[in-house]
Amino acid sequence: MAEDSRGATEWAVPGQVGVGPWEGPWPDDPRYDPELLEHGDRRNVVDAYRYWRREAVVGDLATRAHPFHVAIENFGHDHNIGTVVRTANAFAAAAVHVVGRRRWNRRGAMVTDRYQTLHHHPDVAGLLAFAREHGLVVVAVDNTAGSVPLETAELPREAVLLFGQEGPGLTDEARAGADLLVSIAQFGSTRSINAGVAAGITMHTWVRQYADLSRAW
Repeated sequence: MAEDSRGATEWAVPGQVGVGPWEGPWPDDPRYDPELLEHGDRRNVVDAYRYWRREAVVGDLATRAHPFHVAIENFGHDHNIGTVVRTANAFAAAAVHVVGRRRWNRRGAMVTDRYQTLHHHPDVAGLLAFAREHGLVVVAVDNTAGSVPLETAELPREAVLLFGQEGPGLTDEARAGADLLVSIAQFGSTRSINAGVAAGITMHTWVRQYADLSRAW
């Protein structure tokens, strides 16, 4: 595939999922998977990674990862975690941290969890310890008293963006342990927005402030 491939092939061909078997001589490159070359690649990956082995994709993503992490509390089997993982992969987050219950619904991740670095912490204290050890500023996202508008905040470059579960939001321990508390401006009647949506908005805010857009697919 061309080095400057953008997006995914099926975007230009309605109904097509992925690509078929490789046409022509096979590439002499250990990153390519013989099985995918022979049978086609129907995975949810951009064209630049078509036919690559999963380990090769993971390795390359590590070189592209941004210095922000994403964490979400999972004390009630939050169904938004899969969406958060998929979005974190799209924005090349360094890692996703699940705080609380280890098990989560992976359906919304659309298999991106196979390529994304994931960590589990049984409680908020474990996440905060990880952040301190790695020099990361904890940014809690919640529409609550004392928060500053995300729209005007300058996010730390090396950060953990921390989100609460759907409904109750962040736990008191998470808010108390954060270095910065931000909120997303809302203008309608609802008290809150979906946790997965909030995570996407916040990650994109980080991207707008720090990412090298010339490296985007």
